[in-house]
Amino acid sequence: MRSFWPGAPLVLLGYLCGSVSFAYLLGMRWAGVDLRVSGSGKLSASNAYNYLGAAGMVAVGLLDLLKAALPVRLALLLHQPLAVCALVGLAAMAGHNWSLFLRLRGGRGVGPALGILLNLFVPGVLWMLGHLAAGRLVPPAAPAVGLVGFLGLPLVAGYLEQPPAMVLACWGIALLTVLKRLEGSHKALGDRGPWRRVLLCRLVLDRDIPDFQAWIADGPSGGPAN
Repeated sequence: MRSFWPGAPLVLLGYLCGSVSFAYLLGMRWAGVDLRVSGSGKLSASNAYNYLGAAGMVAVGLLDLLKAALPVRLALLLHQPLAVCALVGLAAMAGHNWSLFLRLRGGRGVGPALGILLNLFVPGVLWMLGHLAAGRLVPPAAPAVGLVGFLGLPLVAGYLEQPPAMVLACWGIALLTVLKRLEGSHKALGDRGPWRRVLLCRLVLDRDIPDFQAWIADGPSGGPAN
């Protein structure tokens, strides 16, 4: 326990860095659009693309990556144990998903997850980028492909004989992703049909209903999405 306390401020720093939503800031700055109530309602690079174009998507994606990568890199430079470095990254991802500055709203954690992996498990970056690229080929199914990537990440880490702390960090990345998806977006749980079906749609498709176009069209009228 004592060995953790020197890294505690770094974990807090990670959460604060993660809480800075570049999707929200750039959306308001460049287009006067609150992405929480526009498009898919996600504070993410993919939703930024709809309003800020390719340049905006790249900017948001890179900044989301860096806000986890830089605190983790700082922890590494300070010779913190791998477990502490992983916790710093997970805190940044949690801040991204549940921002302190936006009443615990946020994105889905893809950028911060890549920032963690870039420092601690580079093969994991390639694994996730492959799934993200495959998902872009069929946008309505992209969340399902991404979920496979996240859930498979700890298995890849185990297969490649990564240290236990790294395998646990990958499980942490997957858990934060699942929790954020189950939290949902536009509507209360019972507003879209049987709660079991809604939860399944949230987990697999990252929306409350199977129809992708209907979900996007309902975004702004559904209220602020997470």
